[in-house]
Amino acid sequence: MMRAGEAAQRRIPDMRITDMRVQVVRLPVRAVHSHGIGDMGGSTASVILRLDTDAGITGWGEAAPWVVFTGSAEANAAALDVYLRPLLLGADPFRIEALLARAERAVVHCTEAKAAMEMALFDIVGKALGAPVCTLLGGCFRDEIPLSFSVADPDFSSDLDLVAELCRQGVRLFKVKTGFAGHPADLHRLTTLRAQLPDDAELRVDYNQGMEAHDAIRRLRDVETVRPTFIEQPVPRHQLAALAAITAALDTPIMADESVFSPAEALHVAANRIADLISVKIMKSGGMLRAREVAAIAGAAGLACYGGSMFETGIASTAGAHLIAATPNISLGCEFYQPSYYLTDDLLAAPFPVRDGKVQVPTGPGLGIEVDEDKLARYAV
Repeated sequence: MMRAGEAAQRRIPDMRITDMRVQVVRLPVRAVHSHGIGDMGGSTASVILRLDTDAGITGWGEAAPWVVFTGSAEANAAALDVYLRPLLLGADPFRIEALLARAERAVVHCTEAKAAMEMALFDIVGKALGAPVCTLLGGCFRDEIPLSFSVADPDFSSDLDLVAELCRQGVRLFKVKTGFAGHPADLHRLTTLRAQLPDDAELRVDYNQGMEAHDAIRRLRDVETVRPTFIEQPVPRHQLAALAAITAALDTPIMADESVFSPAEALHVAANRIADLISVKIMKSGGMLRAREVAAIAGAAGLACYGGSMFETGIASTAGAHLIAATPNISLGCEFYQPSYYLTDDLLAAPFPVRDGKVQVPTGPGLGIEVDEDKLARYAV
């Protein structure tokens, strides 16, 4: 009689990674989006990773950096192509944690490249087992995720028109980017939008490090009058004492974004109550597994999490949806609006799944997506 362990071993395919392709793409965007640390406009760059196996299974990943936030596409492409390639070729794709540990020793930083690698590995494993990635991460806790749109166009009238249309489509989470046009302009945009939004819509605020610490509390008390759900990263990343003082002074919950990349940083913020909430991003953490560690640390301290993103195509956005689907403490929605409402085109063969203002978690094997390789070639750099 076959033992349970022997049966499990026979069900796990024996395969190796045989080929690896790294491609930088640049996709046009619909408008300038301004942030406290800089503008995004014209186009955005991503690094697309394709891993092929001797079993005929292909896995896809994406590194989506931003030069003023995490790093450059060129650095992450080099990390994948030069330093991570020797680890991946010939490797068993099921050994995800072992490969991530080797990646940490092979090249420092470049968390986006490591996220792309992990993403492609999970895509292969899920396809091999006939299971969606969220199942591999512990099972689906939620089937859909409320979508947040970032109000960041310096042409505010254009954003108001878009917000009205998104409300008609069921979107109810709106995050206003502030800190780039001065305090009076911030208050004007916030009060105008609050008056326009329906009663069941949430207004959130994100400074992206755009405030001076010395007058942040005074100005943020003005912002509290529009009843935001939270205020995100008001001061620069390393000004943790200032962030803690703001958190203690205000009634509105304060979210740490740029101040928390790693599980170690999450532990420091949580243990010292430097913020009330944490924005979790697979590009910051280096993949879904490390992002879940951030969320677990936050949850143990009573800090809820939000599913943030960079300027990602549908590939990375889908990975983020699987992460949030399987992670109860990422409970404040997601901002995976880029494939549907910011990029002029996406790399997926089918539209990124948003219905009634909520991202629908894919149920197919692996990431549950098909990449349009004609589009990949069209936008290649």
